[in-house]
Amino acid sequence: MYTGLFVLLLGMKTHAQTLIEVKLDTADILIGEQTTLHLTITTDIGKQVYCPLPAENLMPGVEILTPLSEPDSTIVDNKLTIKQDIRVTSFDSLLYLLPPFMVIDQTDTVYSNQVALKVSTVPVNVDAPDEFFDIKDVWKPPFVLADYYPLIFGILIALVVLFLIWYVVKRLRSKKSLVPFRKIEPELPPYDEAIRELDKIKQQKLWQHGRSKEYYTQVTDTLRHYMWRRYGFNAMEMTSHEILEVMREKNDDRAIYDMLKQILRLADFVKFAKLHPLPDENDLSMANAYRFVSHTKPAEIAQPETDARPENETSESNLNSTD
Repeated sequence: MYTGLFVLLLGMKTHAQTLIEVKLDTADILIGEQTTLHLTITTDIGKQVYCPLPAENLMPGVEILTPLSEPDSTIVDNKLTIKQDIRVTSFDSLLYLLPPFMVIDQTDTVYSNQVALKVSTVPVNVDAPDEFFDIKDVWKPPFVLADYYPLIFGILIALVVLFLIWYVVKRLRSKKSLVPFRKIEPELPPYDEAIRELDKIKQQKLWQHGRSKEYYTQVTDTLRHYMWRRYGFNAMEMTSHEILEVMREKNDDRAIYDMLKQILRLADFVKFAKLHPLPDENDLSMANAYRFVSHTKPAEIAQPETDARPENETSESNLNSTD
C-alpha cells in the first residue's frame, strides 16, 4: 500500500534532471528504537513530480510509524526542494538495505540512493537468562506544579478543618462565644433606646435643611418602635388612628394622648398632604416625643433598704432594749 508525495507548481518549462536523496539520522539502532529517514527531492520550478511512499513498511522487518510529517517546500536559485521526514523502527535484529525511493517527473523516473539500517539485539547475560531489562531506561517526568495541586489543596483543607475542630472544642470547653473579638452589647431598655434615637434625629437637623418628611418619618418610626417594645402591640403596622385608639385603652392620661396625637396627626399631614410645618411646630413635635417617652417610662422598682450595721451591734441594741 502506497501514499504519494505529489507536487505541481506552474512556471516556465525546463528539462533539467530531478534528484532524490535519502539520509538516516542513525544507521545503527537497537530492537524497538526509532530513527528518522530524511527524504529530499530537488527539481526545477514548474515540474510536476510524484513520489510514491509506502504507508506501512519500507520493507519486510522495517516499519513506518504513522503519521508522516507534512512535506516542506522551499525555492532557492530557481530550484524547488521538497523535504519529508519518515520515522521508522524494527523489531528484528538484522542488517537491512533499504530499497531506493522513486520519483516520477514529466520526463523521467529517478531513483534515490540506498542506505543501510543495522538493527541490533539487546545483549543477554547468558549466566542469568531470567534477567530482563527494558530497551530504554525509564524517563523521569519533569516537575510540573499543577500535577500536585490536588495534593496541596487536600492538605490545606484538612489543616483548616482540623484547626476549626480544635478551635470550636476549645471555645466550648471554656464556655466562650464561637465568634472571637465580638462584644455583644446588651439590649437597651425601650426608654433608653427611644431617647438615644431621638437625640440622633435632633442632631441631624433634618427639618432645618428642608427634609421635613424624613424628619417626621424618623420621629414617628422611633415612637412606633418604642410602643411596640413598651406595650407589646405592633405599632409599626398600624395607622395613626389605630395607634391612638390602642393608647387610649392602655393609658388614661389625657396629656399623654394629646402629645402623641399632635405628633402623629402633623406627621400624616407632612407625609401625605406635603404640608410644611412652621419651626415652632417642628420643635413642639420633638419636645412632645421626649415627653411622651418620659411620661410612659415604666416605674423602677425600689430595692428595699438593708441594715448595714454589724451583726454584733444589732445584737447589743436588742439586749439594751430588753434591759
